[in-house]
Amino acid sequence: MTALAFRNVDASPDDPVAEWPVEGIQTALERGGLTYWRRLAEAIRAQPWGQVARRVEEVLTYSRPYGVADVMERVVGEARRAAETNERQAVAAEVRRLVDESGLTRADFASRIGTSASRLSTYVNGKVTPSASLLLRMRGLAAEAEGALEPRHAPPRDLITI
Repeated sequence: MTALAFRNVDASPDDPVAEWPVEGIQTALERGGLTYWRRLAEAIRAQPWGQVARRVEEVLTYSRPYGVADVMERVVGEARRAAETNERQAVAAEVRRLVDESGLTRADFASRIGTSASRLSTYVNGKVTPSASLLLRMRGLAAEAEGALEPRHAPPRDLITI
């Protein structure tokens, strides 16, 4: 196998893939081998919405290297699904922590944030992700229950008008 070479770009195939321009990624996809494709896949898995993933997607809109295009699309999709699952699990863990820190029953906690106990259960189990505003409400309730004077998300008193 001959070494891959980039032409007319200020990068080398030996550089980290994050430094490869779109033309370098296109060259690697079209003329590179398994070693280069694995490096691209590793960068995509590390940052599924990062620059490398976006550049690979861009190249695949106009270049469809046989076999590689489908695999790279699958790598991007799987990496993003895995990241979303991890994010959902992290939010669920935070919700569980906030409920526990509040010292309230789940039913009381749910009522005080304006939802039902069954809906709170879906947040705790990671089946549903709460909205950002509801998560802030949860944090505020947990902070109040811990004895904080004011919820962390509340606006300063001088901004509150009645």
